[in-house]
Amino acid sequence: MTNDKLSRNKTIKLPRKVQNEGGTANTIEDLFSVRQGSATGFDVKFNSEKERAKADQIDCELDQISKISPESSDLLVITRTKKLGAYIFAITIKTPQKFRSIYIRRLHDLCIDALDCMYHANAIKQDSPANKQRREQYQTDAIIKLKLLGYMALLAENAACILLRQYKQISILLGDAINLCAAWRKSDNEKWEAKNK
Repeated sequence: MTNDKLSRNKTIKLPRKVQNEGGTANTIEDLFSVRQGSATGFDVKFNSEKERAKADQIDCELDQISKISPESSDLLVITRTKKLGAYIFAITIKTPQKFRSIYIRRLHDLCIDALDCMYHANAIKQDSPANKQRREQYQTDAIIKLKLLGYMALLAENAACILLRQYKQISILLGDAINLCAAWRKSDNEKWEAKNK
């Protein structure tokens, strides 16, 4: 990641596909460097051996969401968004009080709102132009909310509300959900065009 995450001339562009760069997104080095940086910033003594041992532990939150079954009666995009929400809820359980009203509530709300839009879109049948337009609007709203969620996660990481490794994992889950939602909308358009030929 570059240091200039936010600028006036650039917009946040989530990658269509995140490359696996030889390991998981939650690296030991990420966790270790975040803790070392925080200790330096707050002028606190840093025990590198103890912190390295803590960093070696598995990502409990990621392990927790892996228990959510991928086989569900829901659409794949809805299941993936549920996993994203479960991960965000898991990593924010022990967040300090000062961040809860600013970042955490917003992250939770955006995730739930995106799911709400997906459920509404899925409930509408494409049997008329008006219904098709309503369904497409809900799908678009879901994508917008997911993109806003990515921006809020970036701000939360910049404020040290979440760790860099957690932000990376959110980005991977988020990119997947956005791509699936866009593919869902495209598939609906193709079905509509084929039906009305």
